[in-house]
Amino acid sequence: MRFFIFAASLFAVSLSAPALAELPGPVKDIINAAIESGDPKTVRTVIHLARQTNPGDAAELDALLAAYDAEQARLAAEQAKHKQESIRSAGFFENWDGKGELGAFRSAGNSSNTGGTAAISLNREGINWAHKLRGRADYQRSNGVTSREQYSFAYEPNYNISDSLFVFGLAQYERDRFQGFSARYVVSGGIGYRIIDEADLQLSAKVGPAYRIIDFVNGESVSRIAGLVGVDFDWNITDRLKLTHDTNAVAETGGSATVIVDSSNTSVNLVTGLNAKISDKVTTRFSYAIEYDSNPPEGAVKTDTLSRFTLIYDF
Repeated sequence: MRFFIFAASLFAVSLSAPALAELPGPVKDIINAAIESGDPKTVRTVIHLARQTNPGDAAELDALLAAYDAEQARLAAEQAKHKQESIRSAGFFENWDGKGELGAFRSAGNSSNTGGTAAISLNREGINWAHKLRGRADYQRSNGVTSREQYSFAYEPNYNISDSLFVFGLAQYERDRFQGFSARYVVSGGIGYRIIDEADLQLSAKVGPAYRIIDFVNGESVSRIAGLVGVDFDWNITDRLKLTHDTNAVAETGGSATVIVDSSNTSVNLVTGLNAKISDKVTTRFSYAIEYDSNPPEGAVKTDTLSRFTLIYDF
């Protein structure tokens, strides 16, 4: 509706100038149709072609484009102001969006089976604050025996110091009996930096101290000071194809964080995914995850791999 009102008003402005009124009818019609499409690229392309085919009307066409740009800037500023006001007045439980994921996987390592996976991701973007909630469950039973049972939940708030610099917090819970622990808790916080922040390409890194508690399936429990490093990478290859890569590494010491290199245990989680959009709401995703533990419990291997093919629904 907004673009329709804008198109009508802009076209009225164009007709108010006598020279513009002298533009050939088909040229005016195609320019008006481009404006009504709401696509700035289309408008610019059409006016550029019109200048080539009607060089005598170049000044009038330039004036039309200038009016279009001015109105577009006004609408963008109005929309940004309205969005900020809406965010500032919203409660904590408002303005959330998210994704639900459902699919199948094939695993190799401590277990080798196919099974089901489900995940949910919720995000809330504020003026300076951002909140992320993530949950995932992988479960498989073969011949009446559970062969994989993995659950994870994480909450991560971020606060923007500047356009590139931010601070983060993290509270995470994991359960995976086949990796030898009934519960693993991580609390962390630190600083992050957006190395690349373009419309089609984003790359950020974060680092900070962490505290981890592990409850093993044999009844033992350990707690250690740790260091956390994370990398997030997103690349919109096309409008419908997206490559993602996330890395999280936690290095523990035996009781202090003085020497991370000589850590007693290092956990690394790498997830690479390829998303293909089916529609505005539905996306298919293939992902490959590697989970590495340098000092696993007895009977467990160091590396687990997991391939997933899932459908994602945006809400």
